[in-house]
This record gives sequence, structure tokens and C-alpha cells, in this order.
Amino acid sequence: MNYPKKLRKSIRLKDYDYSREGAYFITICTYNRECILGNITDGEMILNQFGKIVLECWNNLTTRYTNIELDKFVVMPNHVHGIIKIIDNVGTIHELPLQGKDCMNQQIERRRMLIPKVVGYFKMNAAKQINIMRNTPGIPFWQKNYYEHIIRNVDKLNKIREYIHHNPLKWHLDRENPERTDNDLLEDEIFGDTNGKTKDTDV
Repeated sequence: MNYPKKLRKSIRLKDYDYSREGAYFITICTYNRECILGNITDGEMILNQFGKIVLECWNNLTTRYTNIELDKFVVMPNHVHGIIKIIDNVGTIHELPLQGKDCMNQQIERRRMLIPKVVGYFKMNAAKQINIMRNTPGIPFWQKNYYEHIIRNVDKLNKIREYIHHNPLKWHLDRENPERTDNDLLEDEIFGDTNGKTKDTDV
């Protein structure tokens, strides 16, 4: 069963500063959603050499970005889910460009914010190491977009933690699984909660 793509898209949360303190739910898919990071066996994710690099690159993010904390994280065959907490407002930018400025300027300004910086660095670093290993320099490893969700309260934080924790057990229900058999109600609740608070972002 294919998940309707329209539910993966939503409007940007206008005028929101993505360097603000708080928790953010991040999902990043491999290029063309290829199952290249390992396999699910008996409800457990078995990482291959690429999956191990991805895990290491994620865990090392706090070495580069000392004002973040890493919460729940999982590597799946063709994507990753993680929670990033900003623990100190870095003050890189506090307002999005005024309306009327062109889209390109807005994209440049957003890349100065902390969450896109962290995700961009993670994707670049993991892809570089993996492409060196498989001798494929310059070949895309990740999808251009990633999914981000502002976690507004403890209840939503706990639901997302639960979803990440049980993701390998529910691989057969995962929207990114090319052989998906049915829907996961918790997944639908999390990803279907658009309401102007979720989006697919370019990095």
C-alpha cells in the first residue's frame, strides 16, 4: 500500500526561527528510498557497513554542535528518524526575511539556522564517507529533502519516542517500506499532523 504523497507535504511554519530552543523530529530518506543501510531481521535492524557509518555520524553531531542534545534515533533500511534538542539559542537569526523577498534569499537565510545546519552537516558527512567506501564520488546518497516537525509538548515527544523505538518492529507497516502491508496508526498520527507545523525541507 502506497502512502499518499500529499500527506507528506505541508506549508512552512512562517516566521518560525529554527534555531530556537526546543525539540525537533527529523526524518531523512536515502536517495530514491533505496534499502541500503541494512536489513530488518525478526523485528531488529541489522546495520550493514553503511548503516554503521550513518549511526556514527549522527552520534558525533554533539561534538561539532555543543548546543544540541540527541534523543531517540533509529537507522532503518532506507531512512533514519531522530530527535534533536536545541539546548541553547545560538542567535544566528531570529526572523525570516520579510515577505516580498525572493524564495532564493529565504532558502539561503534558512540554511543559516541551526537545525538545517545540523542536518546538512550530517547528510554531507555520512554521504562522503559512504561514497569513499563504495568508490562512488559525487553520487547522491540522500534524498534532497528531509522531514522536520516541531515537537510542541511532552505528550507528542513521548509518542514520537515510542514510534522511533518500535520502528524496526513495525517495518512491515512503515510508509517507506516498498513492501508495506498496512497502515501504522501512530505513524499516521505523527506524520499526518500537518496543521502548519511540519514540512519537507531542502538540505
